[in-house]
Amino acid sequence: MQKLIHRTGSANSLLCVGLDPVGDDAQVARRLAEVIDQTHAYAAAFKPNLAFFLSRENGVQLLKETVQRIPKDIPVILDGKFGDIANTADHYARFAYDVVGADGVTVNPYMGDDAVRPFVREDKLVFVLAKTSNKSQYSMQDMALTRGGSLADGVAKVASRLDSEIGGIGLVVGATNAEAVGRLRTLCPGQWFLVPGVGAQGGDLQATLKAGLRPDGSGLLINTSRVLWQAADAGATARELVEQINRFRPVTA
Repeated sequence: MQKLIHRTGSANSLLCVGLDPVGDDAQVARRLAEVIDQTHAYAAAFKPNLAFFLSRENGVQLLKETVQRIPKDIPVILDGKFGDIANTADHYARFAYDVVGADGVTVNPYMGDDAVRPFVREDKLVFVLAKTSNKSQYSMQDMALTRGGSLADGVAKVASRLDSEIGGIGLVVGATNAEAVGRLRTLCPGQWFLVPGVGAQGGDLQATLKAGLRPDGSGLLINTSRVLWQAADAGATARELVEQINRFRPVTA
C-alpha cells in the first residue's frame, strides 16, 4: 500500500495501465515493451491480465519478462480473478507473488474470506471483485440481500472488515455504473478501488471520479487497456488520460 501511495503521489497519477496483449507472439512481445516504455512515466500501476498471457505457449515466461520490464517503483497488479480456497489458493498466491513477482492481485470472493486470506501478505495488495464493469442480464452482484442492499454491497462490507482486520484489501468497482461506485465509496470510505470500464466499455470518467474519489483526491486506480494498446502513441495517450483525470480531482499533488 505504501508503494502505491508513494507512486500515485510522485507521478501525480491515478492511471492504471492495463496489459491485455493481442496479436502473434513476436508482435505481442514488441508491443508490450513499447507500451511499458512509453507509458511508465504516467502510470500509477500496471495491470497485466493473466488470461491474455496463459493463452500463449510461452505465456508464463512472457508474463515474467513483462513484469521485470516495469520499473520497480510502480506497483504491478496481476489480474487473475483468483477464486479458490485453502491449498489451491495458496499456490495461486505463490504463483502471483513468488513466480511472477506481482505486488497485488484481483480475487473473486464468491467463497468468502477463505478465498481472500491466502493472498494477504504484509507487502501485497488484494483487490476483491465487488461490482464489475460487465452488464450481465442475470448479474448475481445485483441480487438483493434479506438484510438490505445488494450482494455487491455485502462483498464491500466484508472487504471493509477484512481491511480493518488485516489491511491491504481494496475493491474492483466498474466505471460503467457511477451510482454503484458512489454507493460503495460510502460503504468503504477509505479503501482503494481498482476501476475498469473507462474507454472501450463506455464508463463515464467524470462521473466515476466524482462518485469514487476520496476527499484527498485519491483512492481510485482508473484502468485503461485497449485504448493504450491500440494507440499510435501510447505515451501521449497516457499523458492525456492523466491530465483528464487530474482535471476532475479536488486535490492534486
